[in-house]
Amino acid sequence: MGEEIVPLGYQGGYQRVRAYFREKRTSPNPITARPPSPRVVAGWILRRPETLSETDDPRLKAVLVHCPELDARTTHVRSFAQMLTECQSERLAEWIDAVRHDDLPNLHTLAAGIERDRDAVIAGLTLPWKSGVVEGHANRIKTLKRQKLGRAGFALLRKRVPLAS
Repeated sequence: MGEEIVPLGYQGGYQRVRAYFREKRTSPNPITARPPSPRVVAGWILRRPETLSETDDPRLKAVLVHCPELDARTTHVRSFAQMLTECQSERLAEWIDAVRHDDLPNLHTLAAGIERDRDAVIAGLTLPWKSGVVEGHANRIKTLKRQKLGRAGFALLRKRVPLAS
């Protein structure tokens, strides 16, 4: 054992290492891995289940077992994502009702917003026309304006937009 840690800079003796491990083995608080961050868990939830790695899938399942509220949220989020990617507008009313029956205030807000703009959401799920290109151009122009700390007027933007393309 000493051959491995002495070259790494350890200057203590064998007895000190042995005492450390004895303490860890007999400790009433077992050493556990740090829980994943909320950002990591959100990433797992938002990914397609089949794309999770062999290590991430059981870790997500362990998190969901310990938090039933998060498990319910995951079910709704994945159902909504499937509805969006497969353009299944006929499932929208069913999804909104399912969300309303669960005690998840954040999703209630989302469902209420979708309900207010139901016609637009259904049109977005069913019609072949999308506004992604227009949104991309608007985002690019806003970025150019922000680069000038909001002081870029119309005349300056009119000159910069063609140059940025």
